[in-house]
Amino acid sequence: MNQSELIEQLIAKHRGVNPADVGLAVKTLVEILAQALSTGQRIEIRGFGSFNLRYRPSRFGRNPRTGARVSIPARYIPAFRAGKELRERVNRQLEIYPATSRVKRYASD
Repeated sequence: MNQSELIEQLIAKHRGVNPADVGLAVKTLVEILAQALSTGQRIEIRGFGSFNLRYRPSRFGRNPRTGARVSIPARYIPAFRAGKELRERVNRQLEIYPATSRVKRYASD
């Protein structure tokens, strides 16, 4: 699901709300979450999960084309950890619909 699909589902579920307001609310929420992460804050939504930053130290890698050694700088990456309620709900749904709900991880699957 992408952002526009989320907005469409929210509009369908809450018919009395102005569609422009729904779109603005979703975009504002995403912006607030991104701003909080960019300032190093941890975000926790009870029952859903938490977003935080993980530090990746600098390291050396290889240029796949030339094989030359390349320095990769240290960085922070956003990470999501699903909450207990979300994990349990997903697992219950996968038990009910096992064949159609599986997500392919690799093209070879």
